[in-house]
Amino acid sequence: MEYPAKFPQATVPTPSLSRKPDWLRVKLATTPDTAFVRKSLRTKGLHTVCEEARCPNLHECWSFHRTASFMVLGTICTRHCRFCAVKTGKPAAPDELEPGRVAASVERLGIAHAVITMVNRDDLPDGGAGHLAATGRAIHARLPKTSVEYLSSDLMGKSEAIAVLVESKPEILGHNIETIRRLTPQVRSRSDYDRSLNFLRTAAALNSTLLLKSSLMLGLGEEEHEVLQTLAELRDTGCKLVNIGQYLQPTRRNLPVKRYWHPDEFASLREKALQLGFAHVYAGPLVRSSYHAGKQLQEILKA
Repeated sequence: MEYPAKFPQATVPTPSLSRKPDWLRVKLATTPDTAFVRKSLRTKGLHTVCEEARCPNLHECWSFHRTASFMVLGTICTRHCRFCAVKTGKPAAPDELEPGRVAASVERLGIAHAVITMVNRDDLPDGGAGHLAATGRAIHARLPKTSVEYLSSDLMGKSEAIAVLVESKPEILGHNIETIRRLTPQVRSRSDYDRSLNFLRTAAALNSTLLLKSSLMLGLGEEEHEVLQTLAELRDTGCKLVNIGQYLQPTRRNLPVKRYWHPDEFASLREKALQLGFAHVYAGPLVRSSYHAGKQLQEILKA
């Protein structure tokens, strides 16, 4: 995310946590493309993480870039993470025709870089890896020039399930660490900090040239030295791309925001992450996992 060279420092008193600071205000502008994207998704019976996770960038992506991040395997998650707005419960059986419908929608929307994420499916033996991989293969088969990015669950750390994703040859394989080690038990349900690191480490061992990606959200009570430690541990796994954004409480049922990090602090973290050896870093208040994902890939390929 691009910002002016210097933001004015937050004045005293700091912004109330019940009121978002000015740098988090989003213009909800719509264009004819907004309706086009929504209709295209509804016609195919597809879901997006943009809607289910209440992403603040939805209007930008749908209205001005005519793109969306697809969410497969339904809208019901088997975990109940306290930061997430996705519903928890008993999900339906996987829809075997969904990969083909996603590929058709990617073609209709003219998406050059398709981001495919998923709900946690701990009810499935492979955690849903086969379905996610089938979606990637369907896109590549239909649109050979379209790049694919997965944002996977941890698949309960099963190496054979991770291998299924790697073998389907996505251009980018992502798994989010989400938060620092100390806060993981409070923030993430049935998840483990080291399991997430091992997911990335296993993928790197299976294919050392694969671009691995993770994301981190701030504002839940972490300290800067803890963020830097997490970034260092991510880099040690072979992860080459990282996104850092501000946590925003999606509903009253979710964890409250403890702190709004200033844009200058995000800029500083970006520089420190690059010094750790990451190939590309997006850091800013509104940055999310799939933020400008296609642009990110293109910038890496140019480099």
